[in-house]
Amino acid sequence: MKRIGIDVGGTNTDAVLIDGDTILSSIKVPTTQDVMSGVKAALGHVSGQIGPSDRPIDAVMIGTTHFTNAVVERARLERVAAIRIALPSGSSLPPMCDWPDDLRAAVDPLIFMVHGGHEYDGSPLVPMIPDEIREAAMKIRDAGITSIAISAVFSPLTTECEVRAAEIVRSIIPSARITLSHTLGRIGLLERENVALLNAALQSLGKTTVQAFSDALREASISAPFFLTQNDGTVALADVAASNPVHSFASGPTNSMRGATFLTGLSDAMVIDVGGTTSDIGCLVGGFPREANNIVHVGGVRTLFRMPDLLPIALGGGTIIDPHTGKIGPRSVGYRILSEACVFGGDTLTTSDVAVAAGLIDMGDRDLVKDLDPAFVAASLARIRDMVADSFDQMKTSSDDVPLIAVGGGAFLIPERIGGASEVLRVENAGVANALGAAMAQVSGEVDQVFSGVSRDEALSTAEAEAQNAAIASGASRESLKTLEVEDIPIAYLPGGARRVRVRVIGDIAFN
Repeated sequence: MKRIGIDVGGTNTDAVLIDGDTILSSIKVPTTQDVMSGVKAALGHVSGQIGPSDRPIDAVMIGTTHFTNAVVERARLERVAAIRIALPSGSSLPPMCDWPDDLRAAVDPLIFMVHGGHEYDGSPLVPMIPDEIREAAMKIRDAGITSIAISAVFSPLTTECEVRAAEIVRSIIPSARITLSHTLGRIGLLERENVALLNAALQSLGKTTVQAFSDALREASISAPFFLTQNDGTVALADVAASNPVHSFASGPTNSMRGATFLTGLSDAMVIDVGGTTSDIGCLVGGFPREANNIVHVGGVRTLFRMPDLLPIALGGGTIIDPHTGKIGPRSVGYRILSEACVFGGDTLTTSDVAVAAGLIDMGDRDLVKDLDPAFVAASLARIRDMVADSFDQMKTSSDDVPLIAVGGGAFLIPERIGGASEVLRVENAGVANALGAAMAQVSGEVDQVFSGVSRDEALSTAEAEAQNAAIASGASRESLKTLEVEDIPIAYLPGGARRVRVRVIGDIAFN
């Protein structure tokens, strides 16, 4: 199967063309300020390797930082409405109460709190009042808002209130784009509500981003279906992914981790992905990134939903080094490295300049850094080694030595030896591991839900069926589906044999 994988990073846009397990072509181009110009350039290079008599492209997989950047930059976000079904008990901390002021101002929320929700045992907190929902919906309609997040107390246990409220809102605003918190988050009202609101604020950007990528593919004369990468190491049909853009958060490092598996054949290892601005350290378990089970902050907002367990550090190929103090980072020249780094004729000292001076890599003009003090170069490399070693130790879950795979365009910064690592692996094409991870990704479906009042077997069976349906909706072939993970955790404090069940299935892309 012939695929193109593209990953848009803060510094570089990488693209690969693969046929099965064979890499036919790869390219790394600077990420442009408008993003799409870089994507088109990368697409043009790899698609240009396909002759008129060659088999056409079967699929295109794209990983993008669009959605994370929008939250971080407080830009391109849509105005949202929040409906929380939690009165009378859930009024003390209103929606977005813990958001940074500038992010809250960027989405300018219209907030409604209404009666309803459920207790921890699944019994109604108080009856939901449909007229309150209708009144809120009419005010939302009159304000011209079409992106809405609905959350209810303990909705992962009982979805009734959120589903019914969505039906009422759609009867008044047929064009509404509604995010239900139970479809994204877990137990924990504020964190679940937060991710639903972030998703709602990004849905318009998701639609325009998918359209922009579609236009770029059309300009490159590629008519294959295209997918967006997800943060669990898989992909989803672009139109499906656009409905849940939060699932693309941190997909870049995840792609690199999957690419590391592809390049080394290792399914259990630590991976460090060194880009131009940051490095991310994660753990591969069974060939997929280990999932975070704690609070994850996105743009200063507390969330609790499906995210890879990553530790970012301010170290990349464009990271700035203070020539007077030797301090490394956190600022980076990013995609301007080709004009601002010393080896390219600029006047900003970066980690790449130090690496060139030390003979770790050949790029730019080495003569431009020949006057760097060797002692300063050695001290800088020692600081880099300590940064990596400390972060690596934080992410390990045992005292045993484990292999560390170095990937990304800045992988040359990783030293040959790291304390606690059995070996540091460097492989060919590691610089485009992120695009490779995108190109070879499969499609997944996941259910993370609390079941009560049913047997364990029934809960597991229902969750697996729902996960399979989610994978098929995202573009997977039913015949290829296999169950990757099953988690079954009894919840002792809930009655009715309650248990949290998480099932994840993966499958190959379905081609018509």
